[in-house]
Amino acid sequence: MPFSQLSLCPELSDTLQANFTEPTEVQSQAIPAILGRKDVLAIAQTGSGKTLAYGLAILEQVRLQPCSTQAIILVPTRELATQVCDTLEPYANTVDITALSLCGGIDKEWQKQQLLLTPEILVATPGRLLDLLKDQSIDVSRLSSFVLDEADRLLDMGFWPDIQEIVSLLPPKRQTLMFSATFSEKLEIQAKGLLHSPKRIQTNVANSVVEGIEETLYLVNKGSKTNALIAQLKQHNCSQVLVFIGAKDNADALCKKLTKAGVSVAALHGNKSQQEREETLEWFKQRKVNVLIATDLLARGIHVQSLPVVINFELPSNAEVYVHRVGRTARAGEQGVAISFVCHGETEYLSAIRQLTLRELPLEELEGFPVTDKPSSGQSKRAPRDKKANRRTNSKKSVKQFQGKAKR
Repeated sequence: MPFSQLSLCPELSDTLQANFTEPTEVQSQAIPAILGRKDVLAIAQTGSGKTLAYGLAILEQVRLQPCSTQAIILVPTRELATQVCDTLEPYANTVDITALSLCGGIDKEWQKQQLLLTPEILVATPGRLLDLLKDQSIDVSRLSSFVLDEADRLLDMGFWPDIQEIVSLLPPKRQTLMFSATFSEKLEIQAKGLLHSPKRIQTNVANSVVEGIEETLYLVNKGSKTNALIAQLKQHNCSQVLVFIGAKDNADALCKKLTKAGVSVAALHGNKSQQEREETLEWFKQRKVNVLIATDLLARGIHVQSLPVVINFELPSNAEVYVHRVGRTARAGEQGVAISFVCHGETEYLSAIRQLTLRELPLEELEGFPVTDKPSSGQSKRAPRDKKANRRTNSKKSVKQFQGKAKR
């Protein structure tokens, strides 16, 4: 299907044709449904063009009645809010539509001043959007569309209370759109409470990994992971490698070790200021640093042009996050490599990932890094008698009870 058949105005169609040859499957299905004012639940793989799938349709709707806030796009991270705005900007400019990013880390008073200019589209993170709605700084009286991008993340327990409160402050008569690469049955039931007779779009097997990703998983000792990472970085010799790790402190520690090894590296996580986060991501995109160590802040939605390699230094405890992490490579039909280091303590995480993705994901040996760690037997090393002694100690109330019996 050519772009000309998507019922978009000439300005949007011409801009699209200058950048792409044809719409992706999710775009072909979602754009007509959104223009038909249907609620939509769309599940499509990472890198399949979901942002433009809802973004183009919203721009087409908004351009007919500008000069009021008509659409809110909700995303889970600041980085994704910025990226969505950047993606929509060239298309919005052709139809004189303004999109504003609203997220934490930016001065709220400045954002309130920008809202006085009545931008037609708001791209926001939940916390900041809720603050501004409570302040009555956003006029939603003419809001017609509400989008949840990375919907499964926004509907989980961490964000759900904020989402419920946000929805209560929006006009009940509106179009609601949900887009994600992963989605569980439980979340789908929850989502339908926010949707009205939605059109369900699924362009691939749910929770699947893009075919263009070459996945390799190595079984290594937990203490050998840093040296294994350094060896892989030297072997692949890529200009860009995104390394995922679980904890913020571990990201900084690993960054210091790689720096000592002569690697051009930076770390990005939630403890960084907004300016530091933006600068670090931009350095990586511009290849001013070759390796970026990141927490799952960057697992969702973030696009790095032609990123060749993703490495899981640690497996995520949540299986869906694995799909999003490796989905940072092989985007828009390209090829990519995803490497994971797995120690014995992460085998349960691996089992969950296999079950979710329906892939074998065999563990391989990494040359030069023999596995000497033993799998946990699940039994405690402390003898039962010691546990009883510990309980007796905890139950003592006074100093006298800790003193031994007096010798006669």
